[in-house]
Amino acid sequence: MIKNIIFDMGNVLILFRPEIFINRLNVSQQDAKLLNDIIFDSQEWASLDNGSANEDEVIEILKKKLPRRLHDEMIALVTEWDIPLIEIEGMSQLIKELKAEGYKIYLLSNASTRQHEYWPRISASQYFDGTVISADVKMVKPNPEIFEHLCAKFSLLPAECFFIDDLEQHIIAAESIGMQGYQFTGNVYDLRKVIDRL
Repeated sequence: MIKNIIFDMGNVLILFRPEIFINRLNVSQQDAKLLNDIIFDSQEWASLDNGSANEDEVIEILKKKLPRRLHDEMIALVTEWDIPLIEIEGMSQLIKELKAEGYKIYLLSNASTRQHEYWPRISASQYFDGTVISADVKMVKPNPEIFEHLCAKFSLLPAECFFIDDLEQHIIAAESIGMQGYQFTGNVYDLRKVIDRL
């Protein structure tokens, strides 16, 4: 019996699309590609999620990889990509309903420590019973250990957990420890139907 529903954050609760963040800066197409490649597709960005570097350290490294004319844009992307946050339409209402139905609601996200700053601005955050952020525990999905950590922290049984993420490899990892999982593709109505069948 499912008692706990665990959500990813990026592209599940909020939109995480680097191209949208970069387009806000009104840079050329060539510079947009450069910013995406050097920032979001970099080991430095991954180091924010796994907790091995902070934003100041990452910014100093990226300054050496980008022309000076793009330094301000890079800093804005590292420190302000979440302004404004774009929520997935209908997700907050669904989570509110699930909470009212008696489910425990948890977050398991690959994110930097700054997640704690913008988390309260996500409307659904008020319904969550607990969170695990990768940078805090220095583990990232799809490592099964981060799922085990979540269960240990909140005394959850994997067989009673339903995990929702936009990436297939993360669903596979959750299932490897005994959870049920669902790959979210952006349609809240379809997700609701799946949960209703549990």
